[in-house]
Amino acid sequence: MTANEAPIGVAIIGGGPAGLSAGLQLVRANRRIAILDSNRPRHSATLQSHGFLTRDGVPPLELRRLGREEFEAYPSAIYAQAIAREVIPLSPDEALAAGFPDGIGFRVEGTGIRGSADASFIARRVLIAAGLVEELPAFPMIRAYYGTALHSCVECDGFEKTDTPLALIGESSDLFARALLISRFSSDLIVFTNGADTVRAEQEAQLERIGIRVERRPIDDIVGERADMTGVRLADGEVIPRAGGFVRPRWHAPVEFLGELSIARDDWGLVEVDERGETSIRGIYAVGDIVPPGPQQLIIAAGNGARVAGKLNLDMIRGALGVGRVDD
Repeated sequence: MTANEAPIGVAIIGGGPAGLSAGLQLVRANRRIAILDSNRPRHSATLQSHGFLTRDGVPPLELRRLGREEFEAYPSAIYAQAIAREVIPLSPDEALAAGFPDGIGFRVEGTGIRGSADASFIARRVLIAAGLVEELPAFPMIRAYYGTALHSCVECDGFEKTDTPLALIGESSDLFARALLISRFSSDLIVFTNGADTVRAEQEAQLERIGIRVERRPIDDIVGERADMTGVRLADGEVIPRAGGFVRPRWHAPVEFLGELSIARDDWGLVEVDERGETSIRGIYAVGDIVPPGPQQLIIAAGNGARVAGKLNLDMIRGALGVGRVDD
């Protein structure tokens, strides 16, 4: 695809459940839609996804493959295996020349991967559904057990951990709430703060009343035998037996392709959007893990993708008629 070809309605950056769901809704609205996707999801280490109606237990990569096939079945759908490199706003004159009646448009450039060609689109709107880059605690062996023994989503993987000796590892302020959620699956839970003071004394007392211990000493590593996690080794050498659990990563919203364009973020670094899914940059929308409250179940991401697609479609209709943005 070259920039000289026909302009498109929306360039969607990211082909996970949110981006694919939005793309499907928009091609069904007779829009010409392009999805730029690296197919390198944050949860690629996860063997099964759960809670997605009719697809419970399907591997996340398989869920994405099925979604791509459904999207690409429409003649106005374009799927580019590419990493977004640059998003450049068009001048009002350039946007009008491209056939965009409200004078808003963007040039979206992507670098092809795995032998695919580079991508270049002139788009009336941009939808960021790129997900998040995940930063796990810096323990040498954590990646060996992440996606099998250790997970980040309690709602997604808690059921499979029922009655298992579990660890909750993190340094974020929501550890107390996460511990309460996990208590529905196992009464044998230890919260590891890795030296961070993120569980208040009154919260620790509440957890103790339901049999949950808070361990504040720093962690050295996760230990195990072959593929099985067996415990958490503290910096002082003590190993506390655990068979699995949950970890709270740090996340980074990968919007470097915006260059010097300033986009509003919240205290967690997530991209802020209004009730329609539009960011602080007119014409650029965002959906999925990249927006507050952050990572959720895949079915919620897909639902939000469909919701924002509807708002975005109506925004473009109203813009073409000169009646302003959608405020309802």
